[in-house]
Amino acid sequence: MPTPAQAAVFRQPGAPPVIEPVVLDDPREGELVVRLVGVGVCHTDMVLRDGHLPTPFPVVLGHEGAGVVERVGAGVTTLAPGDHVVLSFDSCGHCPSCDDHAPAYCHDWFAYNFGGSRTDGTTALSASDGTAIHSHVFGQSSFATHALVHARNAVKVDADLPLELLGPLGCGIQTGAGAVLNELRPRPGASVAVIGTGAVGLSAIMACGIAGAGVVAAVDINPARIALAQELGATHGFDARSGSLADHARAAGLAQGFDCVIDTTGRPDVVNAAMPALAPRGQMALVGAYGPGDIAADATFLMSGGRVIRGVVEGGADPQAFIPELLAHYRAGRFPFDRLVRFFAFEDIADAIAQGEAGHVVKPILRIG
Repeated sequence: MPTPAQAAVFRQPGAPPVIEPVVLDDPREGELVVRLVGVGVCHTDMVLRDGHLPTPFPVVLGHEGAGVVERVGAGVTTLAPGDHVVLSFDSCGHCPSCDDHAPAYCHDWFAYNFGGSRTDGTTALSASDGTAIHSHVFGQSSFATHALVHARNAVKVDADLPLELLGPLGCGIQTGAGAVLNELRPRPGASVAVIGTGAVGLSAIMACGIAGAGVVAAVDINPARIALAQELGATHGFDARSGSLADHARAAGLAQGFDCVIDTTGRPDVVNAAMPALAPRGQMALVGAYGPGDIAADATFLMSGGRVIRGVVEGGADPQAFIPELLAHYRAGRFPFDRLVRFFAFEDIADAIAQGEAGHVVKPILRIG
Protein backbone atom coordinates (compact mmCIF):
# COMPACT_ATOMS: atom_id res chain seq x y z
CA MET A 1 0.00 0.00 0.00
CA PRO A 2 1.44 3.43 -0.92
CA THR A 3 2.80 5.55 1.94
CA PRO A 4 1.39 9.06 2.57
CA ALA A 5 4.08 11.58 3.48
CA GLN A 6 4.98 15.24 3.63
CA ALA A 7 7.83 16.52 1.48
CA ALA A 8 9.58 19.79 0.64
CA VAL A 9 8.90 20.08 -3.08
CA PHE A 10 11.02 22.30 -5.34
CA ARG A 11 8.79 23.11 -8.30
CA GLN A 12 11.11 25.25 -10.41
CA PRO A 13 14.79 26.23 -10.44
CA GLY A 14 15.73 28.82 -7.85
CA ALA A 15 12.38 28.73 -6.07
CA PRO A 16 12.07 27.95 -2.35
CA PRO A 17 10.57 24.61 -1.37
CA VAL A 18 6.96 24.15 -0.31
CA ILE A 19 6.05 21.42 2.15
CA GLU A 20 3.08 19.53 0.75
CA PRO A 21 1.44 16.10 0.87
CA VAL A 22 2.97 13.41 -1.35
CA VAL A 23 2.51 9.68 -1.83
CA LEU A 24 5.37 7.16 -1.93
CA ASP A 25 5.18 4.03 -4.07
CA ASP A 26 5.22 0.62 -2.50
CA PRO A 27 8.82 -0.63 -2.25
CA ARG A 28 9.86 -2.73 -5.22
CA GLU A 29 12.39 -5.53 -5.12
CA GLY A 30 15.52 -4.37 -3.31
CA GLU A 31 13.85 -1.18 -2.01
CA LEU A 32 12.71 -0.04 1.41
CA VAL A 33 10.68 2.77 2.96
CA VAL A 34 12.47 4.81 5.65
CA ARG A 35 10.80 7.17 8.10
CA LEU A 36 13.20 10.12 8.32
CA VAL A 37 14.32 11.45 11.70
CA GLY A 38 16.99 13.95 10.64
CA VAL A 39 18.25 15.27 7.30
CA GLY A 40 21.32 17.41 6.67
CA VAL A 41 21.30 20.35 4.27
CA CYS A 42 24.21 20.17 1.83
CA HIS A 43 25.60 22.70 -0.65
CA THR A 44 24.93 20.22 -3.45
CA ASP A 45 21.20 20.52 -2.69
CA MET A 46 21.51 24.20 -3.55
CA VAL A 47 23.38 23.41 -6.76
CA LEU A 48 20.48 21.13 -7.71
CA ARG A 49 17.89 23.68 -6.59
CA ASP A 50 19.39 26.29 -8.90
CA GLY A 51 19.33 23.99 -11.92
CA HIS A 52 23.10 23.64 -12.34
CA LEU A 53 22.79 19.86 -12.70
CA PRO A 54 20.32 18.11 -15.02
CA THR A 55 17.85 16.98 -12.34
CA PRO A 56 14.28 17.62 -13.54
CA PHE A 57 11.57 19.57 -11.68
CA PRO A 58 9.35 19.34 -9.70
CA VAL A 59 11.60 17.41 -7.36
CA VAL A 60 12.20 16.52 -3.74
CA LEU A 61 15.85 17.13 -2.89
CA GLY A 62 17.79 16.07 0.22
CA HIS A 63 20.52 13.47 0.40
CA GLU A 64 21.79 13.32 3.98
CA GLY A 65 18.97 11.39 5.59
CA ALA A 66 18.85 9.20 8.67
CA GLY A 67 15.83 7.32 9.92
CA VAL A 68 14.08 4.08 10.74
CA VAL A 69 13.17 1.35 8.28
CA GLU A 70 9.39 0.92 8.08
CA ARG A 71 8.89 -1.46 5.16
CA VAL A 72 11.10 -3.61 2.96
CA GLY A 73 10.53 -4.95 -0.52
CA ALA A 74 11.17 -8.40 -1.87
CA GLY A 75 14.75 -9.60 -1.74
CA VAL A 76 15.90 -7.27 1.06
CA THR A 77 17.69 -9.51 3.56
CA THR A 78 20.22 -7.16 5.17
CA LEU A 79 17.69 -4.77 6.72
CA ALA A 80 14.38 -5.13 8.54
CA PRO A 81 11.63 -2.87 9.90
CA GLY A 82 12.86 -1.06 12.99
CA ASP A 83 16.50 -0.86 11.89
CA HIS A 84 18.19 2.52 12.22
CA VAL A 85 19.90 3.60 9.01
CA VAL A 86 21.99 6.38 7.52
CA LEU A 87 21.25 7.05 3.85
CA SER A 88 24.05 7.72 1.41
CA PHE A 89 24.46 7.90 -2.37
CA ASP A 90 23.22 5.17 -4.70
CA SER A 91 25.18 3.04 -7.16
CA CYS A 92 24.58 0.23 -9.61
CA GLY A 93 26.40 -2.47 -7.64
CA HIS A 94 27.84 -4.29 -10.66
CA CYS A 95 30.12 -2.01 -12.71
CA PRO A 96 33.93 -2.28 -12.45
CA SER A 97 34.07 0.43 -9.77
CA CYS A 98 31.29 -1.07 -7.68
CA ASP A 99 32.85 -4.52 -8.02
CA ASP A 100 36.10 -2.97 -6.70
CA HIS A 101 34.31 -1.59 -3.59
CA ALA A 102 34.51 1.94 -5.02
CA PRO A 103 30.81 2.80 -5.54
CA ALA A 104 31.55 6.54 -5.33
CA TYR A 105 32.95 6.13 -8.85
CA CYS A 106 30.05 4.05 -10.17
CA HIS A 107 30.01 4.16 -13.96
CA ASP A 108 26.33 5.15 -13.84
CA TRP A 109 26.70 7.72 -11.06
CA PHE A 110 24.64 10.45 -12.73
CA ALA A 111 21.71 8.19 -13.53
CA TYR A 112 21.51 6.83 -9.99
CA ASN A 113 22.01 10.12 -8.16
CA PHE A 114 20.98 13.07 -10.34
CA GLY A 115 18.40 11.56 -12.70
CA GLY A 116 15.39 12.36 -10.52
CA SER A 117 13.93 8.89 -10.95
CA ARG A 118 14.71 5.22 -10.83
CA THR A 119 16.97 4.17 -13.67
CA ASP A 120 13.92 2.82 -15.54
CA GLY A 121 12.53 6.36 -15.61
CA THR A 122 9.80 5.89 -12.99
CA THR A 123 9.49 8.16 -9.98
CA ALA A 124 8.56 6.97 -6.50
CA LEU A 125 6.65 10.16 -5.64
CA SER A 126 3.39 11.75 -6.68
CA ALA A 127 1.45 14.80 -5.54
CA SER A 128 -1.96 14.55 -3.91
CA ASP A 129 -3.57 15.10 -7.33
CA GLY A 130 -1.64 12.17 -8.80
CA THR A 131 0.90 14.17 -10.82
CA ALA A 132 4.48 12.93 -10.75
CA ILE A 133 7.18 14.47 -8.59
CA HIS A 134 10.78 13.52 -9.26
CA SER A 135 12.47 11.35 -6.67
CA HIS A 136 15.64 9.33 -5.97
CA VAL A 137 17.99 12.32 -5.69
CA PHE A 138 21.15 10.58 -4.46
CA GLY A 139 18.91 7.54 -4.30
CA GLN A 140 16.80 9.03 -1.49
CA SER A 141 15.13 12.49 -1.85
CA SER A 142 15.09 12.86 1.92
CA PHE A 143 13.66 16.36 2.47
CA ALA A 144 10.54 14.52 3.53
CA THR A 145 8.97 12.54 6.32
CA HIS A 146 9.58 9.31 4.37
CA ALA A 147 11.94 8.20 1.61
CA LEU A 148 11.98 5.20 -0.69
CA VAL A 149 15.55 3.99 -1.12
CA HIS A 150 17.52 1.00 -2.31
CA ALA A 151 19.07 -1.31 0.25
CA ARG A 152 22.50 -0.50 -1.25
CA ASN A 153 22.41 3.08 -0.04
CA ALA A 154 21.03 2.42 3.45
CA VAL A 155 23.68 1.75 6.11
CA LYS A 156 22.56 0.10 9.35
CA VAL A 157 23.79 1.86 12.50
CA ASP A 158 23.56 1.06 16.20
CA ALA A 159 20.28 2.01 17.81
CA ASP A 160 21.95 3.74 20.78
CA LEU A 161 23.48 6.44 18.58
CA PRO A 162 21.72 9.85 18.21
CA LEU A 163 19.98 9.11 14.92
CA GLU A 164 18.91 12.68 14.19
CA LEU A 165 22.60 13.69 14.13
CA LEU A 166 23.87 11.05 11.73
CA GLY A 167 22.48 11.99 8.30
CA PRO A 168 25.42 14.20 7.20
CA LEU A 169 27.69 11.18 7.46
CA GLY A 170 26.10 10.05 4.20
CA CYS A 171 27.57 12.90 2.14
CA GLY A 172 29.36 16.01 3.42
CA ILE A 173 31.05 14.47 6.44
CA GLN A 174 32.25 11.36 4.63
CA THR A 175 33.36 13.49 1.67
CA GLY A 176 35.84 15.48 3.74
CA ALA A 177 36.98 12.65 5.97
CA GLY A 178 37.26 10.21 3.09
CA ALA A 179 39.34 12.60 1.00
CA VAL A 180 41.96 12.26 3.74
CA LEU A 181 41.56 8.69 4.97
CA ASN A 182 40.63 6.94 1.70
CA GLU A 183 42.25 8.97 -1.07
CA LEU A 184 45.20 11.11 0.02
CA ARG A 185 46.24 8.91 2.96
CA PRO A 186 48.91 11.30 4.28
CA ARG A 187 51.77 9.62 6.07
CA PRO A 188 52.21 10.36 9.78
CA GLY A 189 53.78 13.79 10.17
CA ALA A 190 52.76 14.97 6.67
CA SER A 191 51.55 18.50 5.96
CA VAL A 192 48.02 19.18 4.76
CA ALA A 193 46.27 22.39 3.70
CA VAL A 194 42.48 22.47 3.64
CA ILE A 195 40.98 25.31 1.59
CA GLY A 196 37.49 26.11 2.83
CA THR A 197 36.26 25.29 6.31
CA GLY A 198 32.67 24.29 5.77
CA ALA A 199 31.39 20.86 6.78
CA VAL A 200 33.57 19.11 4.20
CA GLY A 201 36.74 21.01 5.10
CA LEU A 202 36.26 20.68 8.85
CA SER A 203 35.62 16.96 8.46
CA ALA A 204 38.88 16.71 6.53
CA ILE A 205 40.69 18.55 9.32
CA MET A 206 39.36 16.16 11.95
CA ALA A 207 40.40 13.24 9.74
CA CYS A 208 43.91 14.67 9.50
CA GLY A 209 44.18 14.19 13.25
CA ILE A 210 43.14 10.56 12.88
CA ALA A 211 45.75 10.11 10.13
CA GLY A 212 48.49 11.65 12.29
CA ALA A 213 49.30 14.61 10.03
CA GLY A 214 51.92 16.96 11.45
CA VAL A 215 50.99 20.37 9.98
CA VAL A 216 47.31 20.99 9.23
CA ALA A 217 46.53 24.42 7.80
CA ALA A 218 42.97 25.74 7.59
CA VAL A 219 42.50 28.41 4.91
CA ASP A 220 39.32 30.51 4.73
CA ILE A 221 38.05 34.08 4.83
CA ASN A 222 35.80 33.54 7.87
CA PRO A 223 37.71 34.10 11.14
CA ALA A 224 35.15 32.18 13.20
CA ARG A 225 35.45 29.15 10.93
CA ILE A 226 39.26 29.31 11.08
CA ALA A 227 39.08 29.43 14.88
CA LEU A 228 36.76 26.41 14.94
CA ALA A 229 39.12 24.56 12.60
CA GLN A 230 41.95 25.14 15.07
CA GLU A 231 39.81 23.87 17.92
CA LEU A 232 39.17 20.72 15.86
CA GLY A 233 42.82 20.01 15.13
CA ALA A 234 44.26 22.52 12.63
CA THR A 235 47.74 23.57 13.69
CA HIS A 236 47.62 26.77 11.62
CA GLY A 237 44.88 29.09 10.40
CA PHE A 238 45.29 31.48 7.47
CA ASP A 239 43.08 34.15 5.96
CA ALA A 240 42.94 33.29 2.25
CA ARG A 241 43.12 37.00 1.41
CA SER A 242 46.41 37.56 3.23
CA GLY A 243 48.64 35.82 0.70
CA SER A 244 49.00 32.87 -1.62
CA LEU A 245 48.88 29.27 -0.44
CA ALA A 246 52.62 29.10 -1.11
CA ASP A 247 53.04 32.10 1.24
CA HIS A 248 51.04 30.25 3.88
CA ALA A 249 53.20 27.14 3.42
CA ARG A 250 56.33 29.19 4.09
CA ALA A 251 54.67 30.78 7.13
CA ALA A 252 54.05 27.26 8.44
CA GLY A 253 57.74 26.42 7.97
CA LEU A 254 57.25 24.40 4.79
CA ALA A 255 59.78 25.70 2.29
CA GLN A 256 58.84 23.09 -0.33
CA GLY A 257 55.07 23.40 0.08
CA PHE A 258 52.33 21.11 1.38
CA ASP A 259 52.32 17.35 0.97
CA CYS A 260 48.53 17.42 0.51
CA VAL A 261 46.07 20.13 -0.46
CA ILE A 262 42.29 19.68 -0.30
CA ASP A 263 40.12 22.18 -2.17
CA THR A 264 36.51 22.32 -1.02
CA THR A 265 35.59 25.61 -2.68
CA GLY A 266 34.63 24.33 -6.11
CA ARG A 267 36.38 27.31 -7.71
CA PRO A 268 38.84 26.59 -10.54
CA ASP A 269 40.66 29.90 -9.93
CA VAL A 270 41.34 28.86 -6.33
CA VAL A 271 42.65 25.49 -7.52
CA ASN A 272 44.94 27.13 -10.07
CA ALA A 273 46.34 29.53 -7.47
CA ALA A 274 46.92 26.68 -4.99
CA MET A 275 48.84 24.31 -7.26
CA PRO A 276 52.24 26.03 -6.86
CA ALA A 277 52.05 25.25 -3.14
CA LEU A 278 52.33 21.50 -3.74
CA ALA A 279 55.57 19.95 -2.51
CA PRO A 280 57.37 17.33 -4.61
CA ARG A 281 55.19 14.21 -4.67
CA GLY A 282 52.37 16.38 -3.36
CA GLN A 283 48.74 15.56 -3.98
CA MET A 284 45.76 17.85 -4.44
CA ALA A 285 42.21 16.56 -3.95
CA LEU A 286 39.36 18.34 -5.72
CA VAL A 287 36.21 17.76 -3.67
CA GLY A 288 34.05 20.82 -4.40
CA ALA A 289 31.06 21.19 -6.71
CA TYR A 290 32.96 22.87 -9.54
CA GLY A 291 31.36 25.49 -11.71
CA PRO A 292 32.48 26.80 -15.09
CA GLY A 293 36.17 27.44 -15.61
CA ASP A 294 39.31 25.60 -16.57
CA ILE A 295 41.86 24.04 -14.28
CA ALA A 296 45.23 24.89 -15.83
CA ALA A 297 48.30 23.00 -14.70
CA ASP A 298 51.95 23.53 -15.58
CA ALA A 299 52.77 20.09 -16.98
CA THR A 300 56.48 20.41 -16.19
CA PHE A 301 55.73 21.39 -12.59
CA LEU A 302 53.49 18.37 -12.13
CA MET A 303 55.70 15.89 -13.95
CA SER A 304 59.05 16.96 -12.53
CA GLY A 305 57.88 16.71 -8.93
CA GLY A 306 55.63 13.68 -9.29
CA ARG A 307 52.69 15.81 -8.23
CA VAL A 308 49.10 14.54 -8.54
CA ILE A 309 45.77 16.34 -8.99
CA ARG A 310 42.86 13.98 -8.30
CA GLY A 311 39.10 14.30 -8.36
CA VAL A 312 37.39 12.88 -5.29
CA VAL A 313 33.70 11.98 -5.11
CA GLU A 314 32.08 11.27 -1.73
CA GLY A 315 35.50 10.79 -0.19
CA GLY A 316 36.07 7.74 -2.38
CA ALA A 317 34.00 5.89 0.23
CA ASP A 318 32.11 2.65 0.30
CA PRO A 319 29.49 3.89 2.78
CA GLN A 320 28.69 0.41 4.06
CA ALA A 321 32.23 0.20 5.45
CA PHE A 322 33.23 3.84 5.91
CA ILE A 323 30.24 5.19 7.85
CA PRO A 324 30.68 2.57 10.61
CA GLU A 325 34.40 3.45 10.65
CA LEU A 326 33.59 7.14 11.18
CA LEU A 327 31.10 6.26 13.91
CA ALA A 328 33.78 4.26 15.71
CA HIS A 329 36.01 7.36 15.64
CA TYR A 330 33.08 9.47 16.89
CA ARG A 331 32.47 7.12 19.82
CA ALA A 332 36.18 7.27 20.67
CA GLY A 333 36.16 11.09 20.70
CA ARG A 334 38.43 11.39 17.65
CA PHE A 335 35.78 12.71 15.27
CA PRO A 336 33.42 15.18 17.03
CA PHE A 337 31.34 16.08 13.99
CA ASP A 338 28.45 16.96 16.30
CA ARG A 339 30.23 20.29 16.85
CA LEU A 340 29.42 21.31 13.28
CA VAL A 341 25.63 21.10 13.43
CA ARG A 342 22.59 23.17 14.33
CA PHE A 343 19.11 21.67 14.30
CA PHE A 344 16.05 23.20 12.63
CA ALA A 345 12.43 22.09 12.52
CA PHE A 346 11.40 20.59 9.18
CA GLU A 347 8.93 23.42 8.60
CA ASP A 348 11.85 25.87 8.90
CA ILE A 349 13.67 24.36 5.93
CA ALA A 350 13.87 27.72 4.13
CA ASP A 351 15.62 29.27 7.14
CA ALA A 352 17.96 26.29 7.46
CA ILE A 353 18.97 26.69 3.83
CA ALA A 354 19.45 30.46 4.24
CA GLN A 355 21.56 30.04 7.39
CA GLY A 356 23.76 27.49 5.66
CA GLU A 357 24.21 29.58 2.52
CA ALA A 358 25.07 32.67 4.57
CA GLY A 359 27.75 30.75 6.44
CA HIS A 360 26.07 31.24 9.83
CA VAL A 361 25.73 27.47 10.33
CA VAL A 362 28.29 24.91 9.25
CA LYS A 363 25.83 22.02 8.88
CA PRO A 364 22.10 22.59 9.27
CA ILE A 365 20.09 19.48 10.11
CA LEU A 366 16.31 19.29 9.79
CA ARG A 367 14.50 17.42 12.56
CA ILE A 368 11.67 15.44 11.01
CA GLY A 369 8.57 14.45 12.97
